[in-house]
Amino acid sequence: MTKVKSIVVGTGGFARFHIGAMMDMKRTTDIVGFVEPSEPSRTATAVFFSERGIACPPFYETIRELVKDQGAADAAVICCPHKYHFESAQNCLQNGMDVLIEKPMVMNGVEAKRLIALRNRTGRLVMVAFPGSLSPAIWKAKQLLAQGAIGKVSAISAFAHQRWKAATIGTWRQIPEISGGGFLFDTGSHMINTVVDLLDVDVACVSAMFDNRNTPVEINSSVCGLSTNGIMFSLAGAGDSIQCCSQVLVFGDSGVLKTGIWGECLSIKKANQNEFKPMPFRKSRGPWEQFLRVRSGKMQNPCPPEVGLRFAELMDMIRRSFETGRTIASSGRDKPRR
Repeated sequence: MTKVKSIVVGTGGFARFHIGAMMDMKRTTDIVGFVEPSEPSRTATAVFFSERGIACPPFYETIRELVKDQGAADAAVICCPHKYHFESAQNCLQNGMDVLIEKPMVMNGVEAKRLIALRNRTGRLVMVAFPGSLSPAIWKAKQLLAQGAIGKVSAISAFAHQRWKAATIGTWRQIPEISGGGFLFDTGSHMINTVVDLLDVDVACVSAMFDNRNTPVEINSSVCGLSTNGIMFSLAGAGDSIQCCSQVLVFGDSGVLKTGIWGECLSIKKANQNEFKPMPFRKSRGPWEQFLRVRSGKMQNPCPPEVGLRFAELMDMIRRSFETGRTIASSGRDKPRR
């Protein structure tokens, strides 16, 4: 089996989740280099390899430097700060590499459209690492909803809470020019994406409130909205809390479906039941394993950049609602908040 030569752009804390998964797939994956300007991140990554008794691939300052030194790889995983997602993806695609890009895909809707146009021009694969869209639990939930397992759906409610504010003090995640936003744009992006996945239709309008909690970015948030087929949804983000936890509830007239924003669980409760019943679903080895399956033609792309565009445009509407104090319609027409 020919191994896929891959690079990783950005080797911070969460990047090592991807790196670890790639290291476990020795038969299919060969990590040939890292793009990481931060010396502390380089050191931590080198230790990560040393602890496993594996030689660490070389580090480079830029993608251009890596390509000049060893040629283009087959694929790239992009895990750098949000501001640099588009530029990094652009450089990789233009050098003939397929791309797995961390969420949020880019900073806004304009960048998302530019990335899709670039994907179309280069003909390369772009997949966004939204766990919800890649989760067999969410795939099964959508099947159950389509089959009417809980009857006619009227509302969806979701929350996510985390000790995000304290954990990100002094990091790029609280610099809006680099992060693009706070808790809702970071961890909360999973919540938004999974709820919209479950809606499976366009959003008609949204209304949002933020509380920065004395930081430069939003920490707590409350968002409500309406889909084009009349389903109401509410999203609560609490980034000044404890641990990291979430829940998504889909309300039907004959049952309730429950999952998490990462698609990590799935259960259902019917009208005649007092407790939720766990629903079995196929386990996944994670984004990289699915990326390789898509790349080899064994499955369709479950999270193309169009999903990233959907999130980016909805996040643009949410920001505009907070900034104007108005309900924002997908048509672009603002409505007074009542």
